[in-house]
Amino acid sequence: MKNILKVFVLFVCMYSLPGEILAQGCSDAGLCTLNSFKPKEQSDFGSQFKLGASLGNADMAIQTIGAYAEFDKQIGAKFGFDVKLTALSQNGNQISNFGLSDLYVNTNYRIGEKSRLALGVKIPLSDGNVKENEKSLPMDYQPSLGTYDLILGATTSLIGIQLAAAVQFPLTQNKNEYFSAQYPIGTSLSAFQTTNKFKRSGDIMLRVSYPINLGRKLSITPSILPIYHLANDKYTDISGAERVIAGSHGLTLNGNLYFDYLLGDKSAVQLNVGAPFVVRDTRPDGLTRSFIATLEYRFTF
Repeated sequence: MKNILKVFVLFVCMYSLPGEILAQGCSDAGLCTLNSFKPKEQSDFGSQFKLGASLGNADMAIQTIGAYAEFDKQIGAKFGFDVKLTALSQNGNQISNFGLSDLYVNTNYRIGEKSRLALGVKIPLSDGNVKENEKSLPMDYQPSLGTYDLILGATTSLIGIQLAAAVQFPLTQNKNEYFSAQYPIGTSLSAFQTTNKFKRSGDIMLRVSYPINLGRKLSITPSILPIYHLANDKYTDISGAERVIAGSHGLTLNGNLYFDYLLGDKSAVQLNVGAPFVVRDTRPDGLTRSFIATLEYRFTF
């Protein structure tokens, strides 16, 4: 137990070093936080309701608070679905914004004793073009990427190791109109990447997790999470020419620790913390985090 507490303190300390580490959180558009791809014990029957909240520090002195509500349902031994509603608050540089983010609807189907396939969609509840004083804000202040996304993936278990692989790619793009040149040089809002007519590429994810039971109530799950952004993102400049955002494609590698504690036969809490080992050079989508921690309560019925 002492060694586990030391690991937890190490992760917290890594998050707390300002300017030393740039975490991406997940680095994707929400894929790695979905129920289908999180490390867990698979259940063939029953329903779950979850409430969760996250705290994070983003680029440019922006603080984020996220929240979500989720319903998961297994129908028989093979089929299940989950629905997740998210919201996000962003505060910094004398700008405060809060809004609903996305609605996720996912299905999963058992294809073997320990394997499942998943299919889902992300439905934006914001168009990615929130404005302040009639000027579009950078993506870092948008509660949603504003894209409809398709999600495909699979999970399996091998000698106690849980594996998840998935891809998420946009079917549409958002309506962001942010130009850094619209703001005076030297001001905070002039320092972000221009994202007018932003075109974001998709992500592919692999998660490797190993649950460790520490008695009847407590478990810890270390997890390695590589995510590859498939291509450079693009924007349209003020002359109408489409530009590539160099360095926005590539690998993000995160490590996560999940702490699960049973409160009773039907309820539990989970704390998820993580740290990055590799990040992309440029992250114009506003998903960068130098700190991220999520606390979740779940109830089974």
